[in-house]
Amino acid sequence: QVQLVESGGGLVQPGGSLGLSCAASGSIFTIYDMGWYRQAPGKQRELVATITSGGATNYADSVKGRFTISRDNAKNTVYLQMNSLNVEDTAVYYCNADVHEIRYRRRVYWGQGTQVTVSS
Repeated sequence: QVQLVESGGGLVQPGGSLGLSCAASGSIFTIYDMGWYRQAPGKQRELVATITSGGATNYADSVKGRFTISRDNAKNTVYLQMNSLNVEDTAVYYCNADVHEIRYRRRVYWGQGTQVTVSS
């Protein structure tokens, strides 16, 4: 069994910055892709950014140049640094991870979500 726990969400003013982290724990053999998704009120969950175990990244067009995803494989942790935040970035942010568990199957886990609110 694996758990993902996000932290770092909160309230920030437009133009400000915020950093999120997500740590995976449990019976982990290795973690392949990790990512961040978000869901705003009245909208479907959308991809924000992903990163492979080797460090290759992919970003949604709406966050390119403003957000940076990174990871620390030794800590089983993925990060999302958010700069130049807009009101439109307000959403619940979820992390996920493609986990190969010890002597078990490979499957995707999701965190519980953390609220990010951008407001004056």
